[in-house]
Amino acid sequence: MQNILSIDVEDWFHILDLAEAPDLDGWEKLESRVEKNFQRLLDELRVSDTKATCFFLGWVAERFPELVRRAHEAGHEVASHGYAHQLVYGLSREAFAEDITRAKRILEGIVGGPVVGYRAPGFSIVAETPWAFEELRKAGYEYDSSVFPASRGHGGMAGADVKPHRIGTASGELVEFPISVASVLGKKVCFFGGGYLRLFPYALIERMSAQVNADGRPVVYYVHPREIDPEQPRMKMGPFRRFKSYVNLETTLPKLRRLSATQSLMPFRDWMRQNPLPN
Repeated sequence: MQNILSIDVEDWFHILDLAEAPDLDGWEKLESRVEKNFQRLLDELRVSDTKATCFFLGWVAERFPELVRRAHEAGHEVASHGYAHQLVYGLSREAFAEDITRAKRILEGIVGGPVVGYRAPGFSIVAETPWAFEELRKAGYEYDSSVFPASRGHGGMAGADVKPHRIGTASGELVEFPISVASVLGKKVCFFGGGYLRLFPYALIERMSAQVNADGRPVVYYVHPREIDPEQPRMKMGPFRRFKSYVNLETTLPKLRRLSATQSLMPFRDWMRQNPLPN
């Protein structure tokens, strides 16, 4: 079955909900590692001829427009991760609309064409922010991949539909691609991105991806450039959060190589073209 590969293009210091994390004004003062790490991901994907959706943080795109152009010219889909990497449920509706519009404008100015996909930082569209879907459609986005259909630290929507589906808004329909979860002892668990992908052994990830596919769903895989960088600076945080943020960084690329070799991976854009959802 066809599955989806995505990259959230942000830097090592873009860690959410952490008191010690620098705010927007402090980002410029830190060493950036996103250019080197993202280029390494592009090089790896070129070897396997795999294409991905690249959800660029607008702040990153503004400072490294050449990264956006390289991804676009290599055939990857350029999509939006918002501008300032803020949790949606911590924003007003007006601030959210401004953030997603600013990021879209920056990205479209670089690629010279429409940017139609969005992913919220921390998958932070929750049951209390239903207005986010309408604001996305109003801004010109056609699909979203922000809903985490299980409980998690940054919100989550435990009762949400786990399959790709259409969401009706006053501004038109938006296609939602929830983050993939598999059922383990009656509980929904993610195995397919971020700390989950790094923590679990590859054989288990492969088995759980088969479960998702058997349910008629594509697996949505996601990685961050910092997750292939064991030498990145470490931020001050508690032991549990530190474990989640930095466990098994050296395993990300080998797992990505195996996935690219054994599964049919593609961007959201291409999956939608080849698998139109019923109206």
